[in-house]
Amino acid sequence: MKNNLSKKIVLAIVAVSTFAACKKQAPKEEKMAYPESKKVDSVFEYAGNKVADPYNWLEGDGTEEVTNWIEAQNTFTHNYIDSIAFKSKIFDRIKEIWDYPKYSAPTKKGGYYFFSKNDGLQNQSVVYYQKGLDGEPQVFLDPNKLSDDGTVALKGMSFSNDNKKVIISTSKSGSDWQTMEIWDVETQTPLGDKLEWVKFSSGAWQGDGFYYTRYPAPKKGAEFSQASINPSVCYHKVGTPQNEDKVIYNDAENPYRYYGTQVTEDERYLFLYISAGTSGTAVMWKDLKDPTSKLQMLFKGFDYNYSIVENVEDKILVQTDNGAPKYRLALVDPKNPAKENWKDVLSEGDDLLEGVSTAGGKLFASYLHNAATKVVQYDYTGTKERDVELPSIGSAGGFNGKKEDTEVFYTFTSFVSPNTIYNYNIETGKSEVYKASEVKFNFDDYESKQVTFKSKDG
Repeated sequence: MKNNLSKKIVLAIVAVSTFAACKKQAPKEEKMAYPESKKVDSVFEYAGNKVADPYNWLEGDGTEEVTNWIEAQNTFTHNYIDSIAFKSKIFDRIKEIWDYPKYSAPTKKGGYYFFSKNDGLQNQSVVYYQKGLDGEPQVFLDPNKLSDDGTVALKGMSFSNDNKKVIISTSKSGSDWQTMEIWDVETQTPLGDKLEWVKFSSGAWQGDGFYYTRYPAPKKGAEFSQASINPSVCYHKVGTPQNEDKVIYNDAENPYRYYGTQVTEDERYLFLYISAGTSGTAVMWKDLKDPTSKLQMLFKGFDYNYSIVENVEDKILVQTDNGAPKYRLALVDPKNPAKENWKDVLSEGDDLLEGVSTAGGKLFASYLHNAATKVVQYDYTGTKERDVELPSIGSAGGFNGKKEDTEVFYTFTSFVSPNTIYNYNIETGKSEVYKASEVKFNFDDYESKQVTFKSKDG
């Protein structure tokens, strides 16, 4: 009772102080002397219209003029921020709160579990691995040591299906360009493969290689200013140079489209996603077990979104908003993909179906229910087995694994609970805390409630 009263008193004092502050005359602000940003007489034509572009000269990445402009802007900004008297207090408080260990949920790869950990204030999280859940964690990769100045970042890791190799994707200085290297998992050493001019891509493994998307090499000196167009989907065989990679797909008539690849867990199907913007996809497919199979259209773009969840023998589970604005999960025969042949596994409901994942031979459907996560476990026919009991109203993510897994991990957070990792038993439906955040804050002093009100228009 005492704690609640003190909180109300503090809130009341803040409210009165704020009101009193509003009554005071605001000091006259001095006009800040920003560095000059010159304008030039530059015009380009877009869809038949002439458009003025007076700052086009800033596209000259790496030129002395642009470099000097950036330095002047940075100097001006830092001088202003450093002059703020209470800046150090804000900085020290944020630093204190943020300085705690942060973990990702572990991912099982063979007999090992991989996870990332940031001790608190590291620029990048370190990747660890351990033998079993009770094993001693060891460093697998420390991205902070990839360069002397710490500007090379780890963008992603893609393990081969036998968990013996892993693609390490990195980028420099915040660039979208990625470099892919293949490492041997057991020895934690590069195998010598190095793929350049990769962008917006991860590796989709099949056999002793993987599919990925690359762009033509830009002109020297124009790596960050030249438009990235005309990408190709390629297949790289481990142990061969990149110039021998086989081009799987390219559409020179539509050079601004984006591609992504996916191979099913059993390596039966290859799917090629094509997008022309931020929404709407087309999907092509190929039967990797059939030597005569060719890449062909599965779903035409770009009116709807499609995501292949998994295959069930020769059919596939597809999450889509085609005919279901809140999404549904349909069973589709890729050889007869017409909409009238689809069979609903999870029909569209009142809640938005945000995603469907698989683990242990089960489906985990994540819904947005009253602005919070709701997770339901189904079998592959769509028969409901249980609602996953989450700790409270909040946001959860994870529930990914292989068919042989008996457990999965998920993360949960809410307004009054920091990020916590849970171990979920697929057979029993029980969750146990695997790793809790050690935040220097007493969340027990607060509670979260969800209330609803009817709006004026109903």
